[in-house]
Amino acid sequence: MNWSTLYYVGDPMCSWCWGFQKTLEQASEMLPGDIPIRYVMGGLAKDSDEPMPEETKTYIQGQWRAVTDRTGAEFNWDFWERCEPRRSTYPSCRAVIAAGEQFPESGGLMYHRIQRAYYLEGRNPSDMETLVDLAEDIGLDKDVFTSDMASPQIEKGLQADFALRRSLAANQFPSLVFEHRDDIIWLASGYDDPEPVLDMLSAALVS
Repeated sequence: MNWSTLYYVGDPMCSWCWGFQKTLEQASEMLPGDIPIRYVMGGLAKDSDEPMPEETKTYIQGQWRAVTDRTGAEFNWDFWERCEPRRSTYPSCRAVIAAGEQFPESGGLMYHRIQRAYYLEGRNPSDMETLVDLAEDIGLDKDVFTSDMASPQIEKGLQADFALRRSLAANQFPSLVFEHRDDIIWLASGYDDPEPVLDMLSAALVS
């Protein structure tokens, strides 16, 4: 039996996680079929209905530019005109967990669907309406999803992810941690370029 797991710690609304997407895809392609990727929701920002302060908008827009400069990742800047931003990422994290409740593979699908909606389509994943639409996009039962999003079970799952993040000491997003038999191998703590991450994973897989 293979006791290995690749832990990916991130947040769907983390711009550096968006820049890391291609590296994560390449890492996934390298993994044997019996090694799962465990998406761990880190939770950047708590629930809030307050509009995003101007200084926060300026900071996040600066991060978008930095991500593009380093990774080439694209962003749809219409988001800032089309939506009323809120500094609230917990709903999108819960959505990933709720998606995984319907089908195990749907957690990862939802994570990446939220990223595309936010960064490429200029939609706001802090809004429940957006998350329900995205759940339907990936083939989930939207009524079950809506009910689950408000359930104690999903909140318990979110807190369990936070506890796992703390136990891994993954304090930067994205983090990529490979648990391989009895070893814990750090592949990325915060954004790193693809080559060193994939080289370390390749070495770990043959060890």
